[in-house]
This record gives sequence, structure tokens and C-alpha cells, in this order.
Amino acid sequence: MNSARPESSRPEPLRPESPAQSTPPPNSADHPWPVRSVALKVAQWIDRLGSIWVEGQITQINARPGTRTAFLVLRDPAADMSLSLTCSPRLLEESPVPLTEGSRVVVFGKLSFFTGRGTVSLRVTEIRPVGVGELLARIERLRALLAAEGLFDPRLKRPLPFLPRSVGLVTGRASAAERDVLKVAQSRWPAVRFEIRNTAVQGPTAVPQILTALRELDAADDVDVIVLARGGGSVEDLLPFSDETLCRAIVACTTPVVSAIGHEPDSPLSDHVADVRAATPTDAAKRVVPDAAAERALVADLTERAAAALRRWVSREERVVAGLRSRPVLAQPWRALDERANDVDRMLAAIRRDVRRVVDADGTELAHLRARLTTLGPAATLARGYSVVQRVTAGSAPEVVREVGEMPPGTQLRVRVADGAVRAAVIGKDK
Repeated sequence: MNSARPESSRPEPLRPESPAQSTPPPNSADHPWPVRSVALKVAQWIDRLGSIWVEGQITQINARPGTRTAFLVLRDPAADMSLSLTCSPRLLEESPVPLTEGSRVVVFGKLSFFTGRGTVSLRVTEIRPVGVGELLARIERLRALLAAEGLFDPRLKRPLPFLPRSVGLVTGRASAAERDVLKVAQSRWPAVRFEIRNTAVQGPTAVPQILTALRELDAADDVDVIVLARGGGSVEDLLPFSDETLCRAIVACTTPVVSAIGHEPDSPLSDHVADVRAATPTDAAKRVVPDAAAERALVADLTERAAAALRRWVSREERVVAGLRSRPVLAQPWRALDERANDVDRMLAAIRRDVRRVVDADGTELAHLRARLTTLGPAATLARGYSVVQRVTAGSAPEVVREVGEMPPGTQLRVRVADGAVRAAVIGKDK
């Protein structure tokens, strides 16, 4: 805040008022606040924040010779937000490290609201450049944090498609990395398609632009893999690719991401959270698309190997069949039958002999039983002069008579003898 304001802009002192006017009316459409009151209240609220430390990247420096105030713009590395700074030109001149646009700094100052223009500025009294050592220490702390959360776990890495429909490429405009990726990929697979998003790859605007490009490519249905490509550089140049927001965005992508940042010794955090780390942009191009010539050679080699394997299999099976055909059982299949024919004939003769013997023995026994049965049967008895007397009653079968009392005079009888039967009637009884 400015120490001296025009008299008209200062808050009016409180004056004794009548009881009817002791309470100010509430703010409403009928009782609006004037602009000066709102501006003064905002200035008072901002003034309560006091002095604060702020970190960011310098994106603009305006320090004209002979002026008493230098104007700077401090930008958040991971968001499209900035803050205006004012300071003494001596702070810039006496900095142990030359401050340029893109320098990462920590400043100490107090926010001021300029009521005349309605703007907020941070009046800086101290500027501390963030050195390479501090940047590396912060990266290591962030590396340990992300590793503890499991974002480096190999089980989270998604495999790259064998032949992507389209490759998303996030790189600097007209950069060597872009030329390397396109040249190598098209030489390996001429039909490859690219969705290119040119962004800043260093400086304070790099992270927001890369995040936007990642979201667009991840949402595209035909993009099967995304490549982040950048050439080599200093620690400060590669700093955006170790930003926590960018690392978490890479992990959140549903499309596989290849990180090809810098050269082999460079190792930003994006290499660890990405699904595949490529040593260079050229290596990334080799990983995302296959080599057509190599694939054709591989197909030809596999075809030849398959044909050779088939020929070996046929030869082996032919030898097996020849071995089977040379065996006696297949060379002379009837020999075993001929050898067993005599055994079969001998067994048949033995079976017939045994059957005849059993039949003859049973025939003899049957004849004996028939003779005994004939001797003991009623026909033989009748042949010896005996007869069978039966009483004939109308409506019933004849009944054998055993006693004289069963044949009263007049009883009709049937007398059976050896050669037939006669009918008779009882005319009397003899004692």
C-alpha cells in the first residue's frame, strides 16, 4: 500500500450521530457502497495478510535505467497464474546470480492493493534465486514421495501397442526432437500417423501447455500411444518434466506414455512415472513403431523355419510309419492267424467230443428214467389186467371210484382198461 493517499481517498472519521443514525443501513440496492469504500475495505483486508514468501518463475522484467521501481511478473510453474511484483532495481543488480526471464526465485514481500487502479501487486524486499543444488534436492524429495506412493511401480506400466493407429507427439515447435522422431518413425514404418502438439518445453509456460496437450491426446480415440520428446539441456531447462503436477497427469493418462526427455544421462521424474522410458527421442521412435524391413525379414525367417520344421516333422513321421510297416504284425498280418488256426481246430474238436460225451451220457440216463417211468406208470398197470373205474355224473368230470359205497345201484360208470374204456351201470353189490 502507498503510505500517502489523496485526502479524498482516506476513510472518513467516525462522527457522533443521533440514535436514529447510529447503525448504518445494510448494503443493498437501495443503499450501495461507493467505489472508494469497497476499494478501501479490499486494501484493508489484503493488508492483514502481512509479509509472505512466494516461489515462482520470472517471466517478465521491466527495469528501466534511472527509475526507482522495477516491475516483474512471477508465474506459477504448474498453472496459468501470475502475480505482479515491484521492487527496487538494486535487488536485481545486487543478486548473486543474474536474474533473467525463466529464473526460479523465492521472493519476500507484502501485498498491496492500489485503490486508484484497483490492482494488486507484491512489493518485494528480498529475492533469492533457487540454485541448481536446491532444485536437485527438491527433485529428490519429490522422487522419494512419488516412489512411496507407488507411482514408480512396474506393475502400473502399460505395454505399448505393436502397431499404433496414431502416435501422439508432444514436443517443441520445429525442434530437433520432433524432426528425429518423425524421420526415424517414418523410415521404420512409412504409414505411421502422428498427432503433433507443439508446446513450450522449458520455462514457466511449459507445464500448463504440456498438461493441455496430454489431456487432448489422451481423450483422442485413435491415439494409441503418447510420446513426450525434448532434446538435452541443463537442469533448469528440464525442470518442467520433473513437475509434480505433470508427473501425476502422466500416471492418470489411460493411454500409454513414452518419456523421451534429454539424453541418456538425464533422468527427469517423467521418465520414472511414464510407461516406457526412452533414452533419446530417436530411441522413442524406435520403440513406438516397428521396423517394416525387420518385420518382413522376421516373417521370412519364421516362414522358412516353419517350413523346415514341417519338413522335419514329415520325415520323422515317415520313418515312424516305415518302422511300423516293417514289423511282422503289419508285414504278414495273417501269419498270427495261421499260427492260431490249428489251435482253434484242436479246441473245436475237443469241444465237439466233450459235447457228444455229455449228450450220450444224458441220453442213456434219460432212457433209464423213461423205462423206470414206464414201469411205474398207470399204463403198465392197466396192461397187466387192472382197470380204472370212474363215476360219471352229468355236468361234472368223471371221478375215480375207490370204495363200493361210492357206487349205489344205477350209478353210471366208465371203466378204463389198457386198450380203451367202456361204459357200464351198477346193477348190484357183492360182499
